[in-house]
Order: sequence, then C-alpha cells, then structure tokens
Amino acid sequence: MNTVRKSKLLALISLLDDPDQMIFDAVEKELLKESARIIPDLEYVWESTVHDVCQERIGRLIRKIRFKEEIRHLRGWSAKSDPDLLEGFIIISRYLFPEISVEKVYRRIEELRKRVWVELNNSLTSLEKITVLNHIFFNEYRFRIVSDNQENMKSHSVAHLLESATGSMVAFSLLYQIVARKLEFPVRYIDFPRHPLLAYADRKIAARVHPDVETDILFYINPSGKGSISGRRELEFVLRKMNPVIEINRLEPGSSSTFLLRLLESIDQSAALTGETYRSQEIQQMKKVLGAHLKVKNLK
Repeated sequence: MNTVRKSKLLALISLLDDPDQMIFDAVEKELLKESARIIPDLEYVWESTVHDVCQERIGRLIRKIRFKEEIRHLRGWSAKSDPDLLEGFIIISRYLFPEISVEKVYRRIEELRKRVWVELNNSLTSLEKITVLNHIFFNEYRFRIVSDNQENMKSHSVAHLLESATGSMVAFSLLYQIVARKLEFPVRYIDFPRHPLLAYADRKIAARVHPDVETDILFYINPSGKGSISGRRELEFVLRKMNPVIEINRLEPGSSSTFLLRLLESIDQSAALTGETYRSQEIQQMKKVLGAHLKVKNLK
C-alpha cells in the first residue's frame, strides 16, 4: 500500500469517532471497500480510543470486513469442481473464531491420520478399517458429541473440536469424514433426516454384497453412535418406522457443499439459543452462496 493511500485510510479511520451518524455511515461505506489488511490499523485505533461509541463502531466494522472476506473465501471454495471439505470447514470455523490457527488445525489432523494409519495393514477388510478408525477416535482420543442443548459456537469449530475432543454432531461428522478420506477410505456424507450419516461407498464390493441392488454403498456409519455400522437391511428397517417413510434409494451421497449447509443450519440453531441473533442474517448469506453453487452444479 503506497503512502498516499495509507494516509487516506488513516484519515478515514480517524473519523470513526465523529458523532455525526451521516459522516460515520459515509466513512464506513468507504472502509468496507478495503480488504482485511486494514484490520490491524482499526484494532490499533480501537485499543487507543477511550470513547465507547467509537470502540463499538470499530468492533462492528471489523466484524463486517472479516465476514466479507470469509464470504469471498466461501464463494471461491464452493465454485471449485471438487472443493476440499477441510478447507470449507476451516472457513466456517474462522467465521466463528477469526483467530484460530489454521496451521495447528492441519497439524493435528495429520497427527490423527498418522495415528490411525500405523494401525492399518493391507489385509484388513473395509469393515475392519472403520473399526480401527472408531477405536482411535472414541477409545484413544475419546471424542465426544455434545447434546443439542449443550451446543454453543465453540462446538461447531474444527479447532475447538480437535483441542477438546468435543463438538456438535455435524462438526464431528465432518471431522470423521475428513480423516477417513485422508486415509483413502471412500467415506461419503449422507443427508439423513435429523442427524448426519456416513456411508462407505465401494462400487465393486457393493455389487458383490448387494447383487440385486444398484448401489455404491457397502455399509453405513453413524458418527453420533460412536461410529456404529449398519447394513442396508438394518437401515431400511429404521426408515420404515419413520414418519413419513423414507425410501433408502433416496439417501444418496451428498456433496461437500451440502455437508457445510448442514453445519450452518446447526450453527444458526445454536446462535438462536445463545442469543447471538445477529449471526442469523450472516448465516443466511453463507447458505445462499453454497446453495447457488449447488444449483449450478446440479444443472451440469
């Protein structure tokens, strides 16, 4: 940033404490055109001022700039033909907690992946591989899903989940699939009513196990049930008892964008419970970004 531009920005920032609302609105409009690079300057003024109104304005402006950046990142992510699920999870988590260490998140997931990997060998069946993964997750690392009434913003963050081994149902299901895919297990998300379900999708083996059914799914995994495994017939029995009844063939593997949409819905519910109602409009914008790209992909 050149000296003239820097001076102009600092002059605009200095006007944030002007009592005239029209002046503040004009200044805010100009500053919102800038990227997150101006946040350190805004934070410096926030720390230096003694005026509560000015601090409140700057705090709100910083939130708006950060949100604008995350929307930009989310738009770029969802436009990819095969977006990385972890990258998308980090974008949502960073929206909740801007200061999270992305490097630490990647490092801890790699540590988790390696811990599972050392227990694997080529002779293991698909079922045995998931059993090993479950053992590491639930017995060694002691991951735990919090109940709906215990959910808060932290429970939806990948950083908090990795640090505390506790998280919301959707957040944990995301982590489970991310680690499984990094181990090259063909685990996919199923958009199941009420809670996420995962599926082990292997067309060749599934064709032998289910010769009369055209499906890629070998078996189903319930992350909220400590990775419990269900066969096709077991799940069909559960679906017949639901109201309305759901046909198992309608439960097809969903995309990464669909998975993140479920995470945003879960966050929205927690925000309502914790009184963070200001997040609702932001979450709707993020859902709109993901939904728009899903429609485009479905049309192709």
